[in-house]
Amino acid sequence: MKPYAESCEQNRAPIQAVLEDLFADRRQVLEIASGTGQHAVYFAQAMPHLTWQTSELPENHAGIQAWLDEARLPNVLPPLAIDVTAPAWPLSQPFDAVFNANTVHIVSWPAVEAMFAGIGQALAPGGILYLYGPFNYGGRFTSESNARFDVWLKNRDPASGVRDFEAIDRLAAARGLTLLRDIAMPANNRSLVWQKN
Repeated sequence: MKPYAESCEQNRAPIQAVLEDLFADRRQVLEIASGTGQHAVYFAQAMPHLTWQTSELPENHAGIQAWLDEARLPNVLPPLAIDVTAPAWPLSQPFDAVFNANTVHIVSWPAVEAMFAGIGQALAPGGILYLYGPFNYGGRFTSESNARFDVWLKNRDPASGVRDFEAIDRLAAARGLTLLRDIAMPANNRSLVWQKN
């Protein structure tokens, strides 16, 4: 039985509308934390010019593979075993795009820092990073729903929580990434886009 995330169904069309422009001239995309695999299948089908490399912790590979087996798309690759906290990721090549959705608020801040170190290594010069999720600005929540979500996250794991955009942007800058776009999305989420210098 395939794993299923309702949030993927809800956010995939708005994200695709951004990616179709952003990734129009991209070829090799690394998705960090592919989760169920739903995004990978949906975006790779919509954008056949991309080769979409999934990745996840090994315990989630079977679920992703179930989605890939059903879709039978030639441009989606089986998941790499990537732990964002690892000092080195098992990559054989740099990528011209990295995609990540709904991870930085789930993991601890040290894990976010490690993830950006890995992204800095994974992206080729000129490469694009796309990050999707809820963010605070100036230390403030942008909506009541995000404030409630933050409480729920911290009850589940005190090390998690909605992150400050400014702190994320500093991490990106430290890895040679320059912010290109900050796009408002449905349900009080954002699409953040950086380019590697």
